[in-house]
Amino acid sequence: MLKLTEKYCARPAGELPLLFQRILQNTIRDHFRRQKVRSIWTLPVSSLLGGDPDEDADPLETLQVADESRFSEPPAEQVERSQVLALIEKALERLPARQRQAFLLRYWEELDVTAAAKIMGCSEGSVKTHCSRASHALAVMLAKQGIKL
Repeated sequence: MLKLTEKYCARPAGELPLLFQRILQNTIRDHFRRQKVRSIWTLPVSSLLGGDPDEDADPLETLQVADESRFSEPPAEQVERSQVLALIEKALERLPARQRQAFLLRYWEELDVTAAAKIMGCSEGSVKTHCSRASHALAVMLAKQGIKL
């Protein structure tokens, strides 16, 4: 709440719920990212050692990176992914507010049409229309940047 009041106090009241949700999601995501990184670096060395303490083995050879971890990707792919995400975020910022709201609720928050319509205070048809227009606009903007979806 403090981040919302400090940085977005000049915004219209209608935008505040979405801004708050985004701030909350980012804060939670950052917490779990930090926790994951800390758990990687604070792994007890004894857990890396094999069953026989007299055995002469390198503990780092037994450490495996999780499949879903980004550390298993080559650095070039990590950089490319971060650049594409930055372009998508910039394209989202250029969308009209209602289209951006509908798109984020439906595809980022993974809400169904009924729930998104209730939050937006409009009909389900309006949510579908806003999502469709947002998807097409994003596809055009990203295609101009050389990104094919």
